[in-house]
Amino acid sequence: MSRVSQQENPAGGSVADAGSRPRLEDVAARVGLSTASVSLVLRGVPGPSERTRQRVLKAAADLGYQPDRTASLLASRRSRLLGVMVDVHSPFHAELVEHLHTAAEEFGYDLVLSTQTRTRDEHTAVETLLAFRSEALILLGPVAPADTLAALHRKAPVVAVGRRIPGAQLDVVRTADDDGVGQVVDHLVALGHRSIAHVDGGKGVIATDRRRGYRDAMRRHGLAQHVRILSGDNTERSGERAARHLLDEGELPTAVVAFNDQCAIGVLAALARAGVAVPGRVSVAGYDDDALSRLSLVDLTTVSQSAEDQARHAVRAAVERLDEGREEPREVVLAPRLVIRGSTGPAV
Repeated sequence: MSRVSQQENPAGGSVADAGSRPRLEDVAARVGLSTASVSLVLRGVPGPSERTRQRVLKAAADLGYQPDRTASLLASRRSRLLGVMVDVHSPFHAELVEHLHTAAEEFGYDLVLSTQTRTRDEHTAVETLLAFRSEALILLGPVAPADTLAALHRKAPVVAVGRRIPGAQLDVVRTADDDGVGQVVDHLVALGHRSIAHVDGGKGVIATDRRRGYRDAMRRHGLAQHVRILSGDNTERSGERAARHLLDEGELPTAVVAFNDQCAIGVLAALARAGVAVPGRVSVAGYDDDALSRLSLVDLTTVSQSAEDQARHAVRAAVERLDEGREEPREVVLAPRLVIRGSTGPAV
């Protein structure tokens, strides 16, 4: 193994040549201690005196020393990495990841991200996380069958975020999606709407729960004859398709509840191109309360899933499995919150 040549430092000890990366040995030489003692200080392990700790930290700062995380992980039997599967196209997932990072750092963990795309499926994303020695897996909106997730949980603790998994031995953190959509329908009915359509999210448990919430709320208000479900998915394109279908039929509802915010933005775009006023002619609502929905240009009525709370509960669930040995499964169901903005108004 090649070694970095060193030169004497006027202040004592030695430093790496200019342009090279300072090593643990350089910090140890600066303060005249063993590398083992310096390592204890830099890892925050109790033992060294406060005076020694301050000397080591000052020397490390002066030298610009940064620990080699890769080498540290290889030397340890534990990686302290939480693997996160994320849909690269989802603004809501991006927000979740930001909060997951914050929560993981509080417990002394870091994240490894693996993306799910239109050409990269869940299986590939998860296998990548395992290859990087992730100790636990936090899966955002997984669509794999429950038995597949159960088998994965036997390899590493799994926390499913956003999806109901009845009877599973793994941990689940989600919001009550049916209740969230029900709150949207309640809001629209209170504004005088009766003809309320729903753009569906396609296959999967999340879409099923939101579709059920729409149906149940419509029936609760005596509007079963007005139930109208349009096929869609979680993209802007599906929202545009659904809106064009409504326009082509010539029978516009007075309100549309979309599967998520991205789908709702697609509905808004198609209605805008057709010259249909929102909310003057048609009210539109989404689900997720992602960053795009909050833009003044969009101003979308939606349902907040509390990304910060979901992230905090997901990380805590993983840490309890890893550090405390908890074995019994846990499901955390958070209450959704309606966020009223300018895309909904009284029925005309």
